Amino acid sequence: MMSADDFLIPARERGFDFFTGVPCSFLTPLINRVISDPLTRYVGATSEGEALAIAAGAHLAGRKTVVMCQNSGLGNTVNPLTSLNFPFRIPTLMIVTWRGQPGLNDEPQHELMGEITQDLLELMRVPHAAFPSEARLVGAALDQAGEWMAESGLPFAFVMEKDTVVDDGLNQGPPPERPPGTTLDLSERGERPMRAAVLERFLRRVPPDAAVIATTGKCGRELFTLMDRKQQLYQVGSMGGASAMGLGVALNTARPVMVLDGDGAALMKMGNLATIGTYAPPNLTHIVLDNGTHDSTGGQATVSSSVSFTEIAAACGYERAYVCESLAGFERAFEDALAGPKPALLHVRIAPGSMAKLGRPTIKPFEVAQRFKAFLAET
Repeated sequence: MMSADDFLIPARERGFDFFTGVPCSFLTPLINRVISDPLTRYVGATSEGEALAIAAGAHLAGRKTVVMCQNSGLGNTVNPLTSLNFPFRIPTLMIVTWRGQPGLNDEPQHELMGEITQDLLELMRVPHAAFPSEARLVGAALDQAGEWMAESGLPFAFVMEKDTVVDDGLNQGPPPERPPGTTLDLSERGERPMRAAVLERFLRRVPPDAAVIATTGKCGRELFTLMDRKQQLYQVGSMGGASAMGLGVALNTARPVMVLDGDGAALMKMGNLATIGTYAPPNLTHIVLDNGTHDSTGGQATVSSSVSFTEIAAACGYERAYVCESLAGFERAFEDALAGPKPALLHVRIAPGSMAKLGRPTIKPFEVAQRFKAFLAET
């Protein structure tokens, strides 16, 4: 058994300085030490898929990332690993625990995943190795993982067995209490605008140095069709992950960060709002374009008609949350959000439907990610 620092110090020496994940008892020593260490950053996520999206944003902002989770949480990582990390070629080092390891007396819910952990990683084309069991093996293991990630641009996973790392305790105070934010209703009676019309107004007013992340589906497609720019990233998968990715970027840049979300995507990953509100990046504006439908898949209704995204965001710790349903209301809310305290959320109620001549990004996801990363690195 080795200490957490036996792993973390060599990891830091190789540039790994941004950690996120969801706890597991096997990971307790490592997570506790990361949280207690002032030289590393740890973001606690509400789900394993959210953690991967946060890490993806942090990677694009120039950090080397580590995602830690229980193997039971691998189910929550399937979507981002296959539809975000893979097409965009975003690497991250994963540390996955081996609950339910054959021969280990464990809880019944871990039995099946314990049998298939390595097979599942291989099926998702994530190469893996045993988490190093001795301090003398750590450097070589990290070098192997780093070489793979640098060559492939894809994740690499260490699978950790029980009692690999000794627990040195936790030095963590309670998270700061954040009072509910302010909600502002800028709704006006009348015909709701189409998404493309809102995006046109957005493009006229968004700061030129802002990083923009558009959710999967017709939102990103319309944004690309209206105006393609290097500071725009179009998620072509990983539904629900745009706001978590935006958080990962916002925590690692001084630039304004804009997330263009949809009601279906926001509903899918509601935990993201709690994480954003807790870590409260002062440069993040989160825009939820709510047409009440899954527009990209045939217009089936979502449940957004009974949801107040503003009240939820304010309760989660967003500084400001606006609701509007007209172009004039959006413009007022957006201008106020740009100048005011953040994180801020704009809940924009819009009409269903999309542009008649709707294109798709002609730039490959990998190329979009590379130019977005280069944009973030500009001074």
